Amino acid sequence: IRCWSNIPFITVPLSRAHGKSFAHRSELKHAKRIVVKLGSAVVTRGDECGLALGRLASIVEQVSMLQNQGREMMIVTSGAVAFGKQRLRHEILLSQSVRQALHSGQSQLKDMAIPVLEARACAAAGQSGLMALYEAMFTQYSICAAQILVTNLDFHDEQKRRNLNGTLHELLRMNIVPIINTNDAVVPPPEPNSDLQGVNVISVKDNDSLAARLAVEMKTDLLIVLSDVEGLFDSPPGSDDAKLIDIFYPGDQQSVTFGTKSRVGMGGMEAKVKAALWALQGGTSVVIANGTHPKISGHVITDIVEGKKVGTFFSEVKPAGPTVEQQGEMARAGGRTLAALQPEQRAEIIYRLADLLTDQREEILLANKKDLEEAENKGRLALPLLKRLSLSTSKLNSLAIGLRQIAASSQDSVGRVIRRTRIAKDLDLEQVTVPIGVLLVIFESRPDCLPQVSALAIATGNGLLLKGGKEAAHSNQILHHLTQEALSIHGVKDAVQLVNTREEVEDLCRLDKLIDLIIPRGSSQLVRNIQKAAKGIPVMGHSEGICHVYVDTDASVEKVTRIIRDSKCEYPAACNALETLLIHRDLLRTPLFDQIIDMLRVEQVKIHAGPKFASYLTFSPSEVKSLRTEYGDLECCIEVVDSVQEAVEHIHKYGSSHTDVIITENEKTAEFFLQHVDSACVFWNASTRFSDGYRFGLGAEVGISTSRIHARGPVGIEGLLTTKWLLRGDNHIVSDFSEHGSMKYLHESLPLPQRNTN
Repeated sequence: IRCWSNIPFITVPLSRAHGKSFAHRSELKHAKRIVVKLGSAVVTRGDECGLALGRLASIVEQVSMLQNQGREMMIVTSGAVAFGKQRLRHEILLSQSVRQALHSGQSQLKDMAIPVLEARACAAAGQSGLMALYEAMFTQYSICAAQILVTNLDFHDEQKRRNLNGTLHELLRMNIVPIINTNDAVVPPPEPNSDLQGVNVISVKDNDSLAARLAVEMKTDLLIVLSDVEGLFDSPPGSDDAKLIDIFYPGDQQSVTFGTKSRVGMGGMEAKVKAALWALQGGTSVVIANGTHPKISGHVITDIVEGKKVGTFFSEVKPAGPTVEQQGEMARAGGRTLAALQPEQRAEIIYRLADLLTDQREEILLANKKDLEEAENKGRLALPLLKRLSLSTSKLNSLAIGLRQIAASSQDSVGRVIRRTRIAKDLDLEQVTVPIGVLLVIFESRPDCLPQVSALAIATGNGLLLKGGKEAAHSNQILHHLTQEALSIHGVKDAVQLVNTREEVEDLCRLDKLIDLIIPRGSSQLVRNIQKAAKGIPVMGHSEGICHVYVDTDASVEKVTRIIRDSKCEYPAACNALETLLIHRDLLRTPLFDQIIDMLRVEQVKIHAGPKFASYLTFSPSEVKSLRTEYGDLECCIEVVDSVQEAVEHIHKYGSSHTDVIITENEKTAEFFLQHVDSACVFWNASTRFSDGYRFGLGAEVGISTSRIHARGPVGIEGLLTTKWLLRGDNHIVSDFSEHGSMKYLHESLPLPQRNTN
């Protein structure tokens, strides 16, 4: 019977029936009873003499946090030998120095040789000190720890095994963390491999096998094995092409080549894998991870329990489809094949996808209806997001038109020569456009994004990984199926992949060896999270769409209300919708100002007053909490400015560099605004809603970028291309161009080949 602690703590619902290991990482957060095994390389210093105190303190902190959540934590630790070696060396040096001083009568010490220290003696000297250190550290978190020393015989003697089991259960019941170690002071030398012959037999010959045996005996939910490598690799770490295995399944041992064991400790990675598989058979989930890396060791245990992609997870359940790593490799290979097609073939694929969107309209709308019904029943989406989720016949028709525009404009996108230079005689240099590589596009509540982004990736020869929100699962599934059907006409079905596994966005953002560019499409919070999580992968997009419309004193009465209504009310959930309306002070209490307010009231737009605007009113609307707010609904802020210069300054201070508009008939004022506002899109007498790839004639967009490098504004085909340099020579070498060489640099610009404008 597995008991909860009777000491009150902030707890989480963790109980589950033991007997079967967790199938997915995301389920690890439900682990109630956890064993953390600390390898010798984790606990000891690099000089193998003494403990890594900072690392150990961090591990204790993480274990304490999980213990205080209501979990039952146990630690299987190495380190007694290293700690004892440090103490014994100190004692030997001290003893030798005293004897030498007495013998020679001199205080100066000569070089003294330290004898080889026997491991059992080191363990005997180090066990008490190691435990005292653990006790002192756990006391800082008001947690009690208890030491248990075991040998292999304790598991083979039935009475001793029952006693050990009872002791551990009683300690866990009292909210005490057991610290378990093999009794290295008396343990016999390890016998040849005679273990792992069955689920009920495993000899304890190192702390890996001890942790596995203990985990199964105690019906533990999770065993975390910390070592000095990131996890299990398909070949020895550090070797060429060695890849970290994310999930390891029983039977995969044949695909792995094991290297040597770590610098300290009894077992190597092969021993860890054997112990892990034995524990897995006994119903305990296992993760092997790095406990020594300074960037992750401070949160490695809690990250594992939270289900993050850390180390190697052992699972008995193989997924039905490919892993996301395999999908990334398929997308790269498919993208390269796609880029090698003729432009007409890529265009043909996009035209076919456009036709499928209209031909399969009923199936698409039926799938979308399922998504809408599920979202409404669960009540998990706000009205603006429901609008984004919804597809219609008109939306599909617009999508098809946009895709045909992409196909028509993509004829010379890949391989276009943008610069030619004659470096020297018979040495010509070209700069040509090429795909970026593999794109990861993460989008939420936007199923129409899938065919748009797919078409742009196809046009530019990029491989594509798509991660859609679960609220649009049915819509995304059929749209991806149609995309692959279109790709199949030229055998490049794998170029576009839809990630359907339980991968967390944060984990996807760490695949820097598979992904070349991340493009988020969704809420500002989503974009910020991705920008924070991306490790070494560029992120293209905008975190907020705080768009402004400035109404100047010379604004046309006829234009003002039309542009404001369209900017705010046509689609308030869009990132290019008006969020802050700036009014010139001289327009207050004028008929034009009254018309603006009346129109917003008719359209049921909730108004928030900026500080200056509120100061002019006796009874004002609710004062805005922040001038840097993206409402995404029928709400907006109104603020007053004294001049176009102040409007520009306000936009720079509170805007998001997305889209900003001036309404005026004064050309000089308009040009000042256009030239001085530092945003991706700046308009004169036009709605903010024109900030869109389709409306710009790009066919579609992967998003709107507010970054200042590579691409800015609506990103279409051009933003998904980079360049490479091609140099064609004839036995040229650099030394020929030296001071006394026979060649001279010309650096002549050459005419570009004529572009295909059909």
